[in-house]
Amino acid sequence: MKRVLITLALILVTVSMFAEGQTDSKAPFPEKPIRVVVYAAAGGQLDITARKFVEIAAKYTPATFVVENKAGAGGLVGWEYVLSQPEDGYNLMAVTKTLIANHVKDEFDVDPMSLDWIAFLINDAEAIITNSKSKVRTIQDVIADAKARPGQQIWVTPPGVDEVMAYKFWDKTGITAKYVPYDAGGQAMAAVIGQQAQVYVGNPVDVRGKPDLMMAAISAEKRFAQFPDVPTLKELGIQDLDAESFWRGFALKKGTPANVVAWYDDLFAKLTADPDWRQFNEKDGMEVVHYKKDKFNSVIESEIRDFKAYFNK
Repeated sequence: MKRVLITLALILVTVSMFAEGQTDSKAPFPEKPIRVVVYAAAGGQLDITARKFVEIAAKYTPATFVVENKAGAGGLVGWEYVLSQPEDGYNLMAVTKTLIANHVKDEFDVDPMSLDWIAFLINDAEAIITNSKSKVRTIQDVIADAKARPGQQIWVTPPGVDEVMAYKFWDKTGITAKYVPYDAGGQAMAAVIGQQAQVYVGNPVDVRGKPDLMMAAISAEKRFAQFPDVPTLKELGIQDLDAESFWRGFALKKGTPANVVAWYDDLFAKLTADPDWRQFNEKDGMEVVHYKKDKFNSVIESEIRDFKAYFNK
């Protein structure tokens, strides 16, 4: 009889532990403030975007979001911080394509898939930008000048995403040019304005308020309504460069419970449909989208291969 009672007690303990585990995985979320980890310094575009997200999310959830900037080492400081925390959804990392470029170029000692890339939200198309007052203005001008002066035409950007876009353009058009890195986009654009360089690779927002700069072409399937006079690279006959962009989104530590990811999916769907969020981004030519975990993770894996190929060249 005693042995039967012990056996029953063990069964009850096991069932209780299992039930507790099930309750934990389905626990209401969130029950405490959510930290939004920004891997860049305050005041930059990623920081501004993260804070706008917090502002608009308040329309749809009573959850408290707190933005924390953890800058350093090209994003590695913020990444390692998120990995040091529990995979419970309370540390939401704001991410951009630059983080992947830096991971490959600087050989970060973290697995790129240690994060679950759960929300690709902003598609900021790459643009080929020239001096509107120079002789090298259009894409046809750029190609002709580069072929007339092999290896002498100067392209400028900060290192990383836009740098690789330059390499891709040269590859697809069969030209050779010289890449000169700058620490900041403003410095690189000043070189084009001053005609020390011929081409800057950036995004539509970069030409705002700069009459000496113009978009010679944009990487997109079709022309943007905001810039109806700017042709796409595709319509100019340059193939396989119609989906290059500087994206922004959010990631969580891998292993975050499915119910928590689902909570974020619902919030991001509401955010994507929000008119204030759309106006905030679309005024500068950014496309508002919502790619969930599976699609976003596939994008990351593809871009890692892409960056490795071009940086190795």
